[in-house]
Amino acid sequence: MKTFISNLEEHQALIEKLRSCSDKIEAASAVLIETLRRGGKLLLCGNGGSAADCQHIAAEFVVRYELKRKALAAIALTTDTSILTAHANDFDFETVFSRQVEALANEKDCLIAISTSGKSKNILKAVQAANLKGMPVVVLTGCDGGELDRLATVSIIVPSNVTARIQEAHILIGHWWCGVVEQTFNEEVA
Repeated sequence: MKTFISNLEEHQALIEKLRSCSDKIEAASAVLIETLRRGGKLLLCGNGGSAADCQHIAAEFVVRYELKRKALAAIALTTDTSILTAHANDFDFETVFSRQVEALANEKDCLIAISTSGKSKNILKAVQAANLKGMPVVVLTGCDGGELDRLATVSIIVPSNVTARIQEAHILIGHWWCGVVEQTFNEEVA
């Protein structure tokens, strides 16, 4: 069994490796800022722990991260249980997010798609739906990025194959985005 210290060391080593992704992480923040500046909204989708990350990040944008400021438009496509269960029952789970992109999104919006493997079929279909609408797509993934990597406007591939470490990195990145976006809009209002 791994000790807490060995997990911590693994986490710290991965976080240090994120330096290699910093240009893409910052490029993604510019996409998010531009989306919000042009009156678009951020739509987020993911499965399991990544679904929870979508809710978490969307809440930080809508409510606040650290500063009191105006609300920023963000929707977690992972939260409407009636849509999720009706769609999975009436159609299938592979199109549960693409259907919401079809209904709620337009070319001014941005999709943030999260998949630790880069291979989740429902996330791939959501990205394809966003691409058809001409929306920018920001992807958070891990492993080798899977097919998602080539479909994204900006793709951040966390350099790990360990789901827990990838998810820890994703929330760190998401929090940084929340902070930089919030600071940008706070300065523009001031």
